[in-house]
Parts: sequence; structure tokens; C-alpha cells
Amino acid sequence: MEPTILYEDLDYVVLNKPAGLVVHSDGRTKEPTLSDWVMERYPEAEGVGEPIKLSDGTVIPKHGIVHRLDRETSGAIIVARTQHAFELLKQQFQDRVIQKTYRTFVYGEIKREDGIIDRPVGRSTGDFRRWTASGGVRGTVREAVTAYRVLHRGSGFSYVEALPKTGRTHQIRVHMKAIGHPVVGDALYAGERPAGLGFSRTALHALAIDFKTPGGKRVRVEAPLPDDFVGAVAEMEKPC
Repeated sequence: MEPTILYEDLDYVVLNKPAGLVVHSDGRTKEPTLSDWVMERYPEAEGVGEPIKLSDGTVIPKHGIVHRLDRETSGAIIVARTQHAFELLKQQFQDRVIQKTYRTFVYGEIKREDGIIDRPVGRSTGDFRRWTASGGVRGTVREAVTAYRVLHRGSGFSYVEALPKTGRTHQIRVHMKAIGHPVVGDALYAGERPAGLGFSRTALHALAIDFKTPGGKRVRVEAPLPDDFVGAVAEMEKPC
């Protein structure tokens, strides 16, 4: 459950978050978080960013974390070490200068080689935990765009590279479900389907993040594929 450092300078740190490690506390349970780990090793990040305020009034500091990954998602996540660096990175996200690349395994063999999923996302009316791009939406609906390309098909699965152009909650998971190919192992969006390919978690990995430093240098940092992804790729590439 320990993250590893992929990149570090005076302004930013890019970490490889393991699957299973939550980014922030939910204010209700006590468990190790990525935010705790950041505070231990980068105390200068204390108070950096904009805290999260829960509905019960609890305030959770971000400690330099600009974006988030779901608990079961592994891979690259960036942390700002100063408030100035945080504001610059936040602006890059707002201007869509940040480029994020994900890898995922989905159910079914996608026929198209690539495509763009341009479907607004909103809260599901059926389950408060879920978001949807297929109707049955309550509250605000927000633009959401994901580009994808198929890397490999076989045995009833597809190995996909996904590039979200917007940053909505559960965006890739929701969009893949919307086109009929939910993410392998996704208990929230794939229903009762068995995980397959050896996965015991949602098969989503943040492969790379591409951003600019305060000096204007373009940096791309990649997180190596975790063991379950390596094993799933090997499984799919086995001759029939």
C-alpha cells in the first residue's frame, strides 16, 4: 500500500498510487491515505490547495493533491508542494492543458479501433453512488469527453487506452459502460459480471500524466503497469 515516487522537483511530486489506497479521508473511517503519506514525506505541502468540506461540516485538507484517483485505480497522481505550484496546476486542469492517459480492460471485444465518447455525465437517479451518461440523471449534467483506442482484443475482453479530455467523477468507468463495455471488475458499473483476467479490483490504471512546470517545461511521467495488468496482458496474448 506504499506509493512510490516517479518524479520530483521543487514544485511537484508525481506518485504511483497502488490500488486499494484511498487518496483522502472520507471523514468517517480511519485508514491510511495518500494524503497522510504526503504529509509525512513533504511537510511543506501542509495546507496547500483547497480543502474539501463535507456535508456534515467536516473539513478535509488536500495537502497539495490537485486531482484524485478512485481507491481501486492505480497509477500516476501529481502533488503540488507549494500554493503557487498548486494554483498553476489547477489552472492547467481548468484550461485542459493537462494530458492524462489511462489503461483499462473492458468486457466485450470493441469493434472500432478507436473513437470519441462525447456524452454528458450526471448523478444517477437510481443510486446516489453512481454517475451516468445514459439518461436517468438528477441535478447538474456536465460535459464529458473521452477518446479511446483498442490495444488488443481476445477471449471476450478488450485492452483499451483511454484519454479523458474532461475530468468528471468516474468518467472512464461511466463512459465505457455507456457504450456497452464496462470496466472489468467494476462492482459499481458492471453489475454481477465475474471480474475475469485475474482481476480482484476495478481494472483501471493511470498510466501517464503530462503537465507544465512553473518554468514552462513540458513533463510527461509514466507509472509502470502493475502486476495484475501485466498478467492480464499476458493472458490475452496467449494463443487460442
